[in-house]
Amino acid sequence: MAQLQRREGVLPNQHLQQLIEAGVVAAPEGSPIPSENVQPASIDLRLGPVAHPLRCSFLPGQEAVLQRMNSSVKDGGEVDLRGGGGELEAGRPYLIPLKESLRLPRNMRGKANPKSSTGRADVFTRVITDRSYRFDEIAAGYHGSLYLEVVPLSFKIRVCEDLTLNQLRVSVGRAQLRDHELIEAHELTPLLYKDGHVVAADDLAVSDGLFLGVNLKGTKKYTRIGYRAQERPPLLDMTRVGEAPIDHYWERIPTRLPDRVILEPKRFYLLMSNEAVCIPPNLAAEMTAYDPTSGELRTHYAGFFDPGFGYDREKRFQGSTAALEVRAHDVGFMIEHGQRLCKLTFERMVDEPSLLYGEGIGSNYQRQTETLGKHFKVSPAKVHSDASPQNDTAADQLPLFAPERERT
Repeated sequence: MAQLQRREGVLPNQHLQQLIEAGVVAAPEGSPIPSENVQPASIDLRLGPVAHPLRCSFLPGQEAVLQRMNSSVKDGGEVDLRGGGGELEAGRPYLIPLKESLRLPRNMRGKANPKSSTGRADVFTRVITDRSYRFDEIAAGYHGSLYLEVVPLSFKIRVCEDLTLNQLRVSVGRAQLRDHELIEAHELTPLLYKDGHVVAADDLAVSDGLFLGVNLKGTKKYTRIGYRAQERPPLLDMTRVGEAPIDHYWERIPTRLPDRVILEPKRFYLLMSNEAVCIPPNLAAEMTAYDPTSGELRTHYAGFFDPGFGYDREKRFQGSTAALEVRAHDVGFMIEHGQRLCKLTFERMVDEPSLLYGEGIGSNYQRQTETLGKHFKVSPAKVHSDASPQNDTAADQLPLFAPERERT
C-alpha cells in the first residue's frame, strides 16, 4: 500500500485483493471474502445473519450504530437470515450488519452504493458507519464495522445471509474528473454514443458530470419502453436468479406518440437511457441521484459503473445503454424522449484493473437491451411477444396520461 501514498484515484481489483489480504477489508474468521465478490473497481459486501426491524431511519452521529439503534429506533425482534433466509416487508427499514469490516489507512476513504440488480428491484440500501453523519460515505482512516440499511419499496423481498446487495469502492486522493478533464477523456476514448455514433464533444451536457437522456421511442413501433412496478405484487425472492415471472411484478409501458409519459406519483419505473455509455479501463463512473431543483423527481438508486461497461477492446460494439430507475414524488411528472434525467460522474483509476466488466466475469448487464434485473425471468420468446401488436392492447391499458394518445 505504500506505493499508493502519492497516487490518486479509485483502487482496481488487484489492489482491492491486496487490501483483503492485508486485513484492511476484513471478514469474520471462517468466512473469507469470495474471490468472485471482487469486481473491477469494487467489492460486493455480504449480509450478516440477522436483520433488525427499525421504526425509522437514522444516523448515529457521535454514537456507535448499534448503540443508537438499541436506544431509540429498534422495533421488535430480529429477522433470521440464515439458511433459507428471511422476509423483509415493503416500506419498512431494516438494519443488517455486514460481514465485512474496515481498517482503512488515513489516506483511503470508501464509498458504497447498491448493486444494479438491487436498484432494479426497487430496494433502497445505504451503508451506515459508527459515529458518522453521512450515508454511504466512509471517512478516510475509518476503523470499524459496516451496517446496511435496507428498505424494500415496491416489493416484499426474501434475502439471506451472504447475499450481496451493495458494493464498496475505495479511493485515494482526488479521483473525480473535473468537467474539462471529462471532455478531454471523451475525446481520447468516447464515453457516449447515440444511434451508433460518437456524441460530439460540443453536444455533451456537462456539469460536474455527464448527463444522459431517456429513451421513450424504443426501437420498433410496438416495442415497450420500460416497466412500472405493480401495486400489489407477491414476494420477490432475491436469493434466486431468473425465476420471477415478469407479469407478477411489472406492467409494461408501450411506445406511444407523442413520445412522452407522465409518471404517477410514488410509482417506480424502469426505463433506458437514450445514449449508450462506454467506461474505458482507466476510468470508473457513478450514476448519481438527480433532482431537477424542484424535487418532483428522483432518478437512479443504484450507482457504480465499473471499468469496461460498454467497452470492447476490438470495437465490435459501441457502448451499452444504462437502466434508469425513476420515481416521481408528490405530483405527476411529465418526461419526454431525450429529456436529461440522470448524471454520470467519472473518476480516474489508480491503475487499470486486471479484470474488466463483461470480460468473462459473469457481468449481467453488458450490451443490455432489457431494463429488468437478473431476478426476473426474461426469455427471447417473451421479449419477441412483447414487441408484437397482439400484446400491445393489454399494455395500452396503462394510464400514462399522454396527451393526444387517441390519435395513435
